[in-house]
Order: sequence, then C-alpha cells, then structure tokens
Amino acid sequence: MNNTKRKINTALISVFYKDGLCEIVKKLNELGVKICSTGGTYDFIKNFGINVDSVESLTSYPSIFGGRVKTLHPKIFGGILFRRNNTTDTAEQTQYDVPAIDLVIVDLYPFEETLKQNANENELIEKIDIGGISLIRAAAKNFDDVLVISSRNQYDCLQKILTEQQGETTLEQRKYFAAEAFNISSHYDTEIFKYLNQQQNINVFKQSIKQVTDLRYGENPHQKASFFGNLNDIFEQLHGKEISYNNLLDIDSAINLINEFDEPTFAILKHNNACGCASHTDLTEAWKLALQADPVSAFGGVIVTNRPVDNICAEEINKIFFEVIIAPDFTDNALNILQSKKNRIILKQKQYVFPPQQFRTILNGVVRQDRDNRTVGINELCFMTNIKPDEEQINDLIFANKLVKHSKSNAIVLAKNRMLLASGIGQTSRVDALKQAIDKAKNFGLSLTDAVMASDAFFPFADCVQIAHESGINAVIQPGGSVRDKDSVDYCNKNNMAMVSTGIRHFRH
Repeated sequence: MNNTKRKINTALISVFYKDGLCEIVKKLNELGVKICSTGGTYDFIKNFGINVDSVESLTSYPSIFGGRVKTLHPKIFGGILFRRNNTTDTAEQTQYDVPAIDLVIVDLYPFEETLKQNANENELIEKIDIGGISLIRAAAKNFDDVLVISSRNQYDCLQKILTEQQGETTLEQRKYFAAEAFNISSHYDTEIFKYLNQQQNINVFKQSIKQVTDLRYGENPHQKASFFGNLNDIFEQLHGKEISYNNLLDIDSAINLINEFDEPTFAILKHNNACGCASHTDLTEAWKLALQADPVSAFGGVIVTNRPVDNICAEEINKIFFEVIIAPDFTDNALNILQSKKNRIILKQKQYVFPPQQFRTILNGVVRQDRDNRTVGINELCFMTNIKPDEEQINDLIFANKLVKHSKSNAIVLAKNRMLLASGIGQTSRVDALKQAIDKAKNFGLSLTDAVMASDAFFPFADCVQIAHESGINAVIQPGGSVRDKDSVDYCNKNNMAMVSTGIRHFRH
C-alpha cells in the first residue's frame, strides 16, 4: 500500500438511481475527467451535453442477454484492478490497451425494495445485480488506486472531495469508501440469501441491518451501546427524550405483553416484568386496577395499553412519575396532559408483525429460537381435578397465564377479576417465587381469597399448591408434565381446588 494521492482522470458511472447524479457529472466534466457509462446512465449524462463514452465502445462488445452482460469484460475490470505501482501490471495494461479507471460510481438494482413490493420471483431474480456488485467489489479491492462510490447517499461527500481537492483523493478516503462498499455489497448478498433460503432452510446465521441508532449508553453508563433496526416501523415517538438501552428492553417486553390481550388492558412494567396489569371494559378503570398491584414499582416504569388514551385516562396516569407510555393513539387533550413532563417518552404504537425467530449472543456465538407465540385458550385447557373452574375462574386463569409467560423464571402470578395481584419473578425456586408473590400482595393490602395462580413451569412437588391454598387461592394453571403431577392434583382434589394444565411451558431467562 502507499500513501500518495490519486488524481481522478477516468470515471465509470452506471447507476439505477439517477437523482443527485447531475451535479457530480457536471463537476467531473469541469475537472476534465473522462466519463464512461452504460445504458440509461449513458443517455442521462448525454442529455446534459456532457461528453461520455459508452462501455460498448470501450470493450468493442455489445450489451447482451437483455442487458444481463454489459460491463463484465477484461478491459473494464482490468482498468479497475491493475495496480498502478506494480510494473508487471502496468506493462500488461499497456500491452492489452486497458484504460485506467480511477473512479467507479455504481449502485445496485433495488432487490430489497422490489421484495417489499411482493413482486413475483421472475421480477426479483432480474433485480439481482451481477455486473454492478462485481464492479463495486473490484473497485473496493483496489482502494489503493481507485475510489468507489456505491450509493447515492455518498454523492455529497464525493462532491465535496471533487470541489475541495480538485479531483484528487487520499488513501484514507479511498479506504473508507471501500469499507462502505463492502458493507453495501454484503448486506445486498445477505438479503438475497435470506429470500432464497426461505424454502431451502440452510441452517446458518446471517443478519444484516443497515439502520443504526447510537444510544447514550448501555445497561450502565460505562457501557457503549447501539440499536440496529428501524424503530419507526414499530412506533412513532410523539414526545420526550432520546430512548435509552434500558427503555428499549422494557418497551420490547411491554409490546410483547400487551399484544397478548384483545380486551382493553393496561400494563405497567419495570425491568422487563409486569408489576401491574388489568383488563376492564373501561380503560381508566383498567389503569386504576393495574396501578393497585404495586404502586411503588410503578414509579419510573413503562406503561402500555392496547386502546387509545383519552383525557380522562391521561389525567389519572399523569398523577404518577413514569418514563414511557405506549398506546395505539392519544386524543389531543390526552397528549397535552401527558406532555407536561418534557422528558416523558410518548410512543404511538403501529401495527407490526414481528419476525418468527429470536437471536441472542452467548459465549462465543449466537443462539436462535422460535418466538414463543403459544398462548392457550379455553378449548386447549386440560381439566386435571374433580372440581372444574367456573367461567370467571377460567378467564382469570387465562389472564394470569399470559402474564406468567412474560415474567422472568421462575415465575408465579396471582390474579383475580383479570387483575394482577402480585407476582414472584426471577427466583431460583418456585416456592420462593410463590412466597414472594404472597408477601407482596399482603404488603399492598390485596386479598388472595378466591384468587388464581399461574406457574410458568410444572410443580415438582405439591408444596406450591398447598401454600397457595393456605393463602386463599382456589384455582391453578400450570403446564403439567411432572412425574409427580399426581401429588399436586391429589392435594387439589382433597381441598376443593381446581387445576388446569396447558401442556406448554413458558420459561423466560
């Protein structure tokens, strides 16, 4: 490698998107740069009265196969790839009359955009770029001598270089744009692979996300953090400060939880777990009931609902301090009320279908799993005890099971009248989780008489149902599957408790 500057004398331009190109070619022409181009780009440049040579005149070979083969020729790739400081390369360049190409401006056929338009396979295949991506890779490889511009988003930077440096480029600049080029080409290839792999199911981890947001810090101030993705697909931020790393974790948990409910529901989350949740035909009442479960933890929490928030509801919510509120909409009056705190984050949730798989980094790799989309309804319950739960109990059991699914294991949820009474979360034993939940309900003066209990996994012993029964709980929902299920069932039968199983465990770590 060398650190000398390189003068742009010849440019190859072939782009799908023409916007922003006019000023570039005018500046190149002003600097006396020879321009070579193809097809529509050639016509575009020609229309400005700027001298431009066609690729065909350079290669003495026509565009063939409906334009599939235009630039794939030794004179083009040789002009890009030969090393200017290598005597063997320069001798061969002279021998074979290969013109030097110092600047390559090429973008790619819009495969990803075409995919989003639900195009048929033939249309998609024709949007798989071959010549363009080859030119980009060739120019990026030879960054020691060649500058590659691989996106219209880079035109402003190029224009600045051309203007301020009179068509000269530094090694640092060329190396930067080479890295950008491989970023673009690798993302492009990944999207094509993911499309083709939908039916082939080749088991490999490939992800590429172009959008990035730098966050203030990670879980703690000493940790750097970024978010890769487009948050605007999920929600619109109507008010408040920049969303933090911890906010994002809570928002993710909140949206996943609220999506479980069809009826009007409010949930309050803290550290990814619900500390309050209630469903009610009246949304304001749902909020009041949700807050009752743990008004202490609600301080500084994340609030989520699945119904538009009106001014009456907003007045009640505004009585406490919280970081984030998420809803499908807000009335103007409600928004005015909630915007009274300048840093409060207000998010309007959009309809969005989340991908079916989840990824997580562990050790020196990544694990992948299917998203836990299983939530049972009444027709999927298995009645395990002599006493069957009544309709109200079934509603509460299903409600509690949705909550325990989104609680950190080991988890126990206690509920009544579709209201979270208390939960025990993140405990090393199920008994400890239950005791934590019972103590919490008592501390806030909430009666457990005729309440229901949900467990994220089976009961290995009968101790949990016994402790629950002694606290007033009379119905239980659990996955089942323990070799000692009979012990818990026998206890319930002897003490007039109802138990149902779902057959589905919901560990969450």
